[in-house]
Amino acid sequence: METIYVNPMKILIIGNGGREHALAWKISQSTKCSQIFVAPGNAGTQLDKNLTNINLTHLDAWLAFALKEQIDLTIVGPEAPLAEGVVDAFQAAGLKIFGPTKAATQLESSKIFAKHFMRRHHIPTATFAEFDNKIAAHEYVNQQNAPIVIKADKLAGGKGVIVAQNINDAHEAIENLLEPDSSILIEEFIEGEEASFIVLSDGKNILPLATSKDHKRLLDEDKGPNTGGMGAYSPAAIVTPEVHARIMREIINPTISGMDKENIPFTGFLYAGVMIDKKGNPKTLEFNCRLGDPETQPLLVRLKSDLLELIESAIDKTLHQAETVWDRRPAVGVVLASKGYPNQPETGFQITQLPDLEEGVQIFHAGTTCQNGQILTSGGRVLCVTAIGDTLKLARQRAYEVAEKISFSGKQMRHDIALKSNSNKIS
Repeated sequence: METIYVNPMKILIIGNGGREHALAWKISQSTKCSQIFVAPGNAGTQLDKNLTNINLTHLDAWLAFALKEQIDLTIVGPEAPLAEGVVDAFQAAGLKIFGPTKAATQLESSKIFAKHFMRRHHIPTATFAEFDNKIAAHEYVNQQNAPIVIKADKLAGGKGVIVAQNINDAHEAIENLLEPDSSILIEEFIEGEEASFIVLSDGKNILPLATSKDHKRLLDEDKGPNTGGMGAYSPAAIVTPEVHARIMREIINPTISGMDKENIPFTGFLYAGVMIDKKGNPKTLEFNCRLGDPETQPLLVRLKSDLLELIESAIDKTLHQAETVWDRRPAVGVVLASKGYPNQPETGFQITQLPDLEEGVQIFHAGTTCQNGQILTSGGRVLCVTAIGDTLKLARQRAYEVAEKISFSGKQMRHDIALKSNSNKIS
């Protein structure tokens, strides 16, 4: 029997991407909420009768709206508002909001902060050196072997990391990423298979979500430039129960406890990008202080639990009493991107042939907008077609069948999302 709540909640979700569409879609399934506002949202959230877009794009406007409308809970999707201090501002106004503070978000907003934090707390990661001077950076690279990794010390939408395959590429990356009054990291290249490990934290307690794997490169066979993500699937076969335990023990637990010890408690979604070598040894590539995109889409399609209840548990510091229930079937998300993405996406084209959805298939919008009754592209990553299936092969097949039908000028997508994973292991 469905529970009816006397005082259902008014929810505000900040963001306009595929992650935020998926969050709003999942939260709308909770009987605990009455209204969901998405700021500013996209065409997908605009067309959903359970959601309301509000054209507000900055902190002061969100805060004023939340106070005026007596919003019960705000959920922050992207990293930029977190780094700006939206959580601090809402909390200072006495409003309930979910996400890490500006100080805690440094785990993502400053890669140098994160590296020194990992060093202090003995969290496995690549060796590194930091530079704010191009001459010194170029000299350092000349002493190293390739491949080598160059990272900007700032938020870059998933595109601030360059894996230089040779020293000349490394020098070019330094020129492109090291701007005036900024810094870069130069790291050793770690071989292995990458996985996304995302947890909920209430500052002390931790609740792992299902494992997932992102495909960051633009082209098939992991070629081309890094992007924000061209597709993802869940669960990630590389994360065996043994590897899962090691990631929790060696990376996640010391991160949450370390932040608490340094008086920067972390409440929110913590995402560790982890590289796992052939022996099952995990190393931390990066931290994100929010749900991954496009990992969120297959994750939330698989999640059977009430996401709103889980978030409330994290805010109320009772996460140790919560648990998650997952659909045992795997899910695959395929991103459709604009021509020119990730460098200079071409937008403003009509999206046609959006099919009626069958059960277990969702189309999450990202870079879309509604104009004069038409759905147009408005960003680099446009849609994420997400499907669940009895096997990973069937989930892939369902996602690609729908993705192939959708049409817009310049559409590009990878054709090998989840192709190399032949396991249907559940984690």
